[in-house]
Amino acid sequence: MYALQRPDNPEHVEQEHPLTLGEILPVLWRRLWVILMVVAICVFGAVNLSLAQTPQYEATARILIAHEQGDLVTGGPGQGLQELIPTVADLVSTRPIANAVIQELDLQMTEGEFLRNLTVHQVESTQSIEISYRSSDSERARDIANAVAGTVSARISEVNLGAEAITVTVWERAVAPDAPVSPDPVRNGLLALAIGLLLGLGVALFLEYLDDSLRSPQEVEQVSGLLNFGIIRTFKVPKGKTGFARDRKGA
Repeated sequence: MYALQRPDNPEHVEQEHPLTLGEILPVLWRRLWVILMVVAICVFGAVNLSLAQTPQYEATARILIAHEQGDLVTGGPGQGLQELIPTVADLVSTRPIANAVIQELDLQMTEGEFLRNLTVHQVESTQSIEISYRSSDSERARDIANAVAGTVSARISEVNLGAEAITVTVWERAVAPDAPVSPDPVRNGLLALAIGLLLGLGVALFLEYLDDSLRSPQEVEQVSGLLNFGIIRTFKVPKGKTGFARDRKGA
């Protein structure tokens, strides 16, 4: 039997206390299947989506900018040359360059599609610019990157951008990449694992919040506002061990 007594504080039911780690861990253990299911769905979906995507390869060529009469390796860049390098990098990803390469390689694409896969950036504190092109075909990515570098070298060298003439030299030609840069199933799977774990924890805590069943004497006290003096625990009696069964056998 339960012996119940009303507490001295009638507002006991309405008082709330923050959850402690000791209270959260049992909740997460009970909802472990939910967490694991959410994690599995996220990882499975991310990996399969990655495998379904078309691999993309990226090839990179490098051009070097210097004064026309300067030493390409040891000649120190002047202030004017340093100011021209960002201008050259900006001119690489323009429609005239894209149109020239499209015609040279007879590519079946628009200028917009071409420029979306082209990336250009200056290597920090240097006179070199990297030109990268991304394609589903590794050899096409290589050919386009090299064609862009060659076109830029020819066109920029013909233009007088400053007080002194400059040269743009293809310093390093692109090679066909062996492995795609995207998608990356391992990276996406690990990211999905972290996201799935956070979502799983959130779903588990939310389901526990919606569950209004009582699982402990402490929860009964918090909800009812009454104190209990005793607990009748549930137990199971093995079959054939009850007194009723023994009486029947004796009869």
